[in-house]
Amino acid sequence: MSAFLQQLPALIGVVIGALGSYLAVVRSDRARFQRERTARWEERRLAVYTEYARTLKQSVTLAYRVASHLGNDPHPHPLPLAEAEPLLTEAALARDPSGEALLMLGSPRVVEKARAWVVVVMEMERFLREGRREPEAWQGLLAR
Repeated sequence: MSAFLQQLPALIGVVIGALGSYLAVVRSDRARFQRERTARWEERRLAVYTEYARTLKQSVTLAYRVASHLGNDPHPHPLPLAEAEPLLTEAALARDPSGEALLMLGSPRVVEKARAWVVVVMEMERFLREGRREPEAWQGLLAR
C-alpha cells in the first residue's frame, strides 16, 4: 500500500496534465471553429452583397442610357425607353432574388442602405417611364 501512496502524487499529476491538455485542445478547436464559421459567413455575405450590387447596377446603367436618350444624362450610349423596357423588367426581376438573399444574410445597416439605394433606383425608373425631360430633376435624383 505504501508503494501506491508514494506513486499517488505522480498519478494525480498525470491525470491533471491529461485533463488540462484535453481542455486546451477543446478550447482551441472551439475557437478555430468559430473563426472558420465567421469566415464562411463573411464570404457568403460578400457574395450576396456583390450580386445585389451587380443587379442594381444593371438597372442603374439602363436608367442612365434611357435618361441620355431623353436628354437628361450625358451617357454615351442612349437607349430609347421602348427598347429598354424589356431590359428594365428583366433587371428588376433579377434584382428580387438577390434582394431576398440580402435580407436574409445582410447586416441591418447594409439592408437599410440597400433599401435606400433601391428606392432611388425605382424613382429613377418612374421618372424615365413618365418620359420627363428635366435634367435638373434628374441630377437631383443622382445626388441622392
